[in-house]
Amino acid sequence: MALTFMGREVPALTWGVLLRSLASGVGITLVIALAIATLLTVIGGGGFRTKLIYSLAISLCCWSVVDGVRRVIFWWMLRRALARGLPLPTDGPGWRVVLALVALTALIGPTAGLMIGDALTGIRSPSIFKVGDGGIRVTLAMTLIGTTIGLTIWAVQTRLGRARLAAEQAHKVAVEQQLLMLQTQLEPHMLFNTLANLRVLIGSDADRAQAMLDRLIAFLRATLVASRSGRHALADEFARLSDYLALMGVRMGPRLTSSFELPDELRQAPVPPLILQPLVENAIQHGLEPQVAGGHIVVRAERVAAADGQPLLRLTVADTGRGLEAGTGSGPGTAPHTTAGTGFGTQQVRQRLAALFGTGASLDLQAAPQGAGTWAVVTLPLQSPERAP
Repeated sequence: MALTFMGREVPALTWGVLLRSLASGVGITLVIALAIATLLTVIGGGGFRTKLIYSLAISLCCWSVVDGVRRVIFWWMLRRALARGLPLPTDGPGWRVVLALVALTALIGPTAGLMIGDALTGIRSPSIFKVGDGGIRVTLAMTLIGTTIGLTIWAVQTRLGRARLAAEQAHKVAVEQQLLMLQTQLEPHMLFNTLANLRVLIGSDADRAQAMLDRLIAFLRATLVASRSGRHALADEFARLSDYLALMGVRMGPRLTSSFELPDELRQAPVPPLILQPLVENAIQHGLEPQVAGGHIVVRAERVAAADGQPLLRLTVADTGRGLEAGTGSGPGTAPHTTAGTGFGTQQVRQRLAALFGTGASLDLQAAPQGAGTWAVVTLPLQSPERAP
């Protein structure tokens, strides 16, 4: 998420550093204060409750000084970078500033903390500047140790957070490159198959070849924009399939019929572009075309629920072709091993789903529940158009 500040977009990483979680800082401070109070009680005896009150008061004051100054400095760094057009900062002040903060904290934190502790306990503590007092020396030493520990922990957390974000960004870039590679492989594959069919048709029926070429030009023009986007509406996916089936219908004639089942509430659901086209192509090539009578293809969209209640989108390409090859079923949790199920198209679909959704999406091939034919079922998370990337 990026927010606008001084006319420029500030990425989430920068805002995350500027508006770092207060709960994390308070939590670290409380742990340190509890440890110091326990240590002082073990070493010097006395009431744990009183030591805990002073320890908490001093620790929280020290943390407030350190955190407040760091945020002010970072805010100044951000404003200067935006005003001068410099790269936006992704980290807080350096170690020199941190060391200066330790010294500043040693002066302000204990003074304010002792005043608060005195107000809560009714005890009158000696001045923090009376370094000859043993209790003051212990207080200053514990303050320096606690502040240093807190700053170190915070610095380590910041670096780990940046490293984690960098890894996530690198993974995202790798996934985008993989998807681009898969897309560039898929488009020529479909085009070459269509051109091969067109070459055969030219020799037998020039008029139908001309009509098929016109359909091909229209189909490629319509899919050009869709194939370069990360998501498009399910209605657009169905429209491209309709164009492709019309293109194949020129060659197969009445041997190929098709229908679509798309509920209105799913028309704008975002899906990866051309995710179903290889499955329709497989249904024609492996299921319908080998049959003299051809067959029918149904493309269906349904909303279903996962085991945990999360909404899923189920997309089915069902054909009335020759069906799965005998003896090539699949074991539990594996995809069917068929000529159509291990080909280029289905591998592309599976790889794209894995890259986009991980284990949250799947492609299953199964025999038609009734009669001959094959069902190719894609299941993926159902997202609203507003949440789609």
